[in-house]
Amino acid sequence: MNKRDLKWLKITALFEGSSLLTLVFIGVPFKYWLAMPVLVKIIGPVHGALFMISIASLLVHYFRGQISGNLAGIGAIASLIPFGSFVYKAKLLP
Repeated sequence: MNKRDLKWLKITALFEGSSLLTLVFIGVPFKYWLAMPVLVKIIGPVHGALFMISIASLLVHYFRGQISGNLAGIGAIASLIPFGSFVYKAKLLP
């Protein structure tokens, strides 16, 4: 397997991780500290869609045999943790 095989997995990890950080560190503080829930209403669904795409990408790469079950599971867990997707992409993906 070459690095090109995991191109979409790495891209989805970047976008999903970025959307989670935006939601957690921008949307949520604006909602609770400044009483501006509009950002969460915008960023939340975008993050949800990117999360689903990221999980789908993990499953596709797993079923194609490009990543192991353990690596897919770690990727799914990492997508739930702020900065987790970035660490997953940088440290665990070849």
